[in-house]
Amino acid sequence: MATEVQLPALSPTMAEGKIVKWLKKEGDTISSGEAIAEVETDKSNLEIEAFDDGVLLKILVKEGETGKVGAPIAVIGAKGEKVEAAAPAAKPVASAPAPAKSPAPKPAPAPDARREQPQPEERGQKPGGPAQVVPIRRAEETATAPAQDDGRLRASPLAKRMAREEGLDLSAVHGSGPSGRIVKRDVEAAIGQGQPAAAAPAPAQAPRPSGAPAPMFGRREPEVLPISGMRKIISQRMAEVKPGVPHFYVTVDIDMEEAAKVREQAKAAEVKVSFNDLIVKAAAMAIRRQPKVNVSLQGDRLLQFHTADVGIAVAIEDGLITPVIRDADQKSLGTIAAEARELAERARRKALKPEEYSGGSITVSNLGMFGVDTFIAVINPPQASIIAVGAVADRAVVRDGKVVVRKTMSATFSGDHRVVDGALGAQYLQELKALLEQPTRLLF
Repeated sequence: MATEVQLPALSPTMAEGKIVKWLKKEGDTISSGEAIAEVETDKSNLEIEAFDDGVLLKILVKEGETGKVGAPIAVIGAKGEKVEAAAPAAKPVASAPAPAKSPAPKPAPAPDARREQPQPEERGQKPGGPAQVVPIRRAEETATAPAQDDGRLRASPLAKRMAREEGLDLSAVHGSGPSGRIVKRDVEAAIGQGQPAAAAPAPAQAPRPSGAPAPMFGRREPEVLPISGMRKIISQRMAEVKPGVPHFYVTVDIDMEEAAKVREQAKAAEVKVSFNDLIVKAAAMAIRRQPKVNVSLQGDRLLQFHTADVGIAVAIEDGLITPVIRDADQKSLGTIAAEARELAERARRKALKPEEYSGGSITVSNLGMFGVDTFIAVINPPQASIIAVGAVADRAVVRDGKVVVRKTMSATFSGDHRVVDGALGAQYLQELKALLEQPTRLLF
């Protein structure tokens, strides 16, 4: 029986996607887990996989056209099957009234009102006669449960093979395919996030008592913290005053003279390091020193993260995206510089994978290259904070009672006031300032 291929949600905010290129053509044989099309999402260009073996019988959304998430874009079935697929509903267009003598057209059935076509015997045909029209089933109709089928984990063959090679426990992986089926991108995301291996799954973490010391950094799984009554009231009051994510802002000026010397030393060693690379490293190390900033309010849950993953805001042709440098506190400046350049270059080509721009502890947004001295940035949910940095420039400042010229930079911390308070934001900026003003601490 023929099966519809539906457009999957390839990012958390994706509502529709444009077919950039079909990697298979009608009549081609397809294996489960094989990439069949390249789709442009709201964030990047990604490949989508087939979930069944068969032949690509019909392409419903052509190259250059846009489809809605969950809508059919193609049909896969057995060789020789004939299908009748309903075309996507067109937007209504105003037209002149029909002449009185013209009979009213028969209303067309709704696109989703599919029914099985009569079998050959019902149409008076003999089996083996003219080609029969096969009813189309949706991909989710093949499963009896969201992630498992009769107790068996639902995953594409490619996803299972990748999991075996990486020693990954698929039962801990959330599937994004039809009916929760685990596909290639889910395994890649799980590997990137350090999910538990099959041989030794990580034990469930109980909520930590309020006031207890935070565990060591490095654990990939976020910890669910209890929300105190006071914090609930603060969250409610702040949301009433500033709906959505109530921001607050704290700004400091940072002396960047020593940071400029580190850049020159790196240049002499033929290592290309930018001011932004220094800021990313400092932002990650400051997160370690002020772990209470490393949280996220998601629904009624307060999550405490234990990795210092820093997003970098990258302007692309039609918007903004924030690729994430994982464990930036543990990486050298040279590694951060190379990774940041590579991520930014692929971001501009829309070639990032969802796991490369999802999550993160904090984001650094830098407009210094445009000559901007100071600005405030909007938080990138579900993060609870973002840093806006301006240009590093020579400015007149007072040192020991004298006016001198120093390289300085303005940094503004935006915090989610539901879970981060102004004093905590100020303490975080103190750590950031100290690290950048004594940048040799970033090297060890």
